[in-house]
Amino acid sequence: MSDFSEELIRPTTEDEQGEPHVPSGTGICLPWLQKHIETIATGGKQEKDFAQTTSACLSLIQEALLKHQWQRAAEYMHSYFQILEDSDSNKRQIAPEIIWRLGSEILYYHPKSNVETFNTFADRMKNIGVMNYLKISLQHALYLLHHGMLEDANRNLSQAETWRYGEKSSSQEVLINLIQAYKGLLQYYIWSKKKMELSQLDEDDYAYNTASQNMLNHSWKTSINLCALIQIPGVWDPFVKSYVEMLEFYGDQDGAREVLTNYAYDEKFPSNPNAHIYLYNFLKREKAPREKLISVLKILYQIVPSHKLMLEFHRLLRKSENEEHHKLGLEVLFGVLDFAGCTKNITAWKYLAKYLRQTLMGL
Repeated sequence: MSDFSEELIRPTTEDEQGEPHVPSGTGICLPWLQKHIETIATGGKQEKDFAQTTSACLSLIQEALLKHQWQRAAEYMHSYFQILEDSDSNKRQIAPEIIWRLGSEILYYHPKSNVETFNTFADRMKNIGVMNYLKISLQHALYLLHHGMLEDANRNLSQAETWRYGEKSSSQEVLINLIQAYKGLLQYYIWSKKKMELSQLDEDDYAYNTASQNMLNHSWKTSINLCALIQIPGVWDPFVKSYVEMLEFYGDQDGAREVLTNYAYDEKFPSNPNAHIYLYNFLKREKAPREKLISVLKILYQIVPSHKLMLEFHRLLRKSENEEHHKLGLEVLFGVLDFAGCTKNITAWKYLAKYLRQTLMGL
């Protein structure tokens, strides 16, 4: 166990109560409280009350976090660890997740924290309460990604991907799929870099064939990791975009269209304007018929009538020979101009002026 972990859980000794602080092995100054926070004054006397203690300690931590007092929050976290010994089994069960959320927030912003400190804390918390293992592993990987440590993040996700704990693993199937999908995003990132490298090579060059094969290997791995997740109802925008980009790159237009159509129209998925935007942009690249483009944007209009694509929707409707489309085009235009953020949109006003001019000339 690291110095930091020991520092978090070890009890205060009599000698230390008079000390202003106790230094940790990571360089973070973690003072001990002058008075035991677990002792609460009630009825004119000191009475130890475990439930009141942890509740009060949690409130103090939350207050410190709100005020961005990271050092103060770290001090209180020492005492809050006693929640793991609560006699209430329900509180004990949820305690690891609370400790992880609070502790990771503190370590993320603490001025003297570093990656080693965060890694130590994360690894320790993964083994306290097995049901939190996957959540913590995923958040740990995201932290590593934020610090540009791609290999460490990938290793972390690979370990979590193989996690199993009896029958409980089935209840966390979505989390496992999510971990695999994030691993897929990492592979997509590598694939994108290789695609950029490939574009700078001559097709007759031997290195081109090698790079092309490496790309194919990464795309295959990425597809496996992303495919399972995007079939589960949810909002998976970055995963869908990455998967579709690879399908298009390898000429699988039908596969890309099917993925985007399901993502936009499957009733099991939540309403998501981006799903319709992705489908519209794909159909536009395919030079789909105007009626098809209109049908996609009509749904987007119902969800976000002020979206920037509404001006494009207006143009498509004006080009249509359907009189109902012309009426809808005017409605769409007024909908955009009614939106506070678009009242000074010069393009929208020009479209309205053009519409009125054509209408008056047609009388």
